[in-house]
Amino acid sequence: MSKTILVGGYGPGISKAVAEKFGAEGFSVALVSRTEKRVVEGAKALEAKGIKAAPFVAHLGNAKSVKEMVAKVRAALGPINVVQWTAYAGTAGNLLDADQAAVNEVLDVATTGLLATVQEALVDLKKDKSSAVLVTNGGLGFFDQKADAMAVQWNAMGLALANSAKHKLVRLLSEKLKGEVYVGEVMVLGAVKGTAFDTGHATIDAATVANKFWEMYGARRDLSVTVG
Repeated sequence: MSKTILVGGYGPGISKAVAEKFGAEGFSVALVSRTEKRVVEGAKALEAKGIKAAPFVAHLGNAKSVKEMVAKVRAALGPINVVQWTAYAGTAGNLLDADQAAVNEVLDVATTGLLATVQEALVDLKKDKSSAVLVTNGGLGFFDQKADAMAVQWNAMGLALANSAKHKLVRLLSEKLKGEVYVGEVMVLGAVKGTAFDTGHATIDAATVANKFWEMYGARRDLSVTVG
């Protein structure tokens, strides 16, 4: 029976490349997004490459929706061996005038949804010695003055705040699950080609990030690495 990877926040960049990489290595792939058309088309494209895949729709900032989704993934594809989280929200760009709903959304997608997914999949993850939680993160989350200045300049303060919270969550999960489930993140330092952040000057290939995740999954050593 093949292993299953749940890709949370499926889109045209890193998550697509991760789905293709792990699928090519024999994983069944669960594609998850709020946008039904995106995951349906993505699953069909993977199936055309000989990869077993299925689409799932969920609000990834809502714990109830996420937990219902995990149950559906398990029923359709079997136990979940890897959780890969690339989901993010771009709300609350200016924290000084953002309403509470926007702040909640950006934090919930980054952390609440990820944590709920891990909680619900934990029974599967703990049964597999090669299981993993692999998280895509961004350099705006670093505690660094230049990163802070860029977040303000780019009107991405909410994303920076969420990335920092996610960075801490990764570390906490890694410590708590030490010896049971491998947890690691890739901090992406720049724009990824073909994504919403690509204004024509992106320098990072999504496949490079996906390959890094595959290397980390195999080595099971690094908590956090950077690309870019």
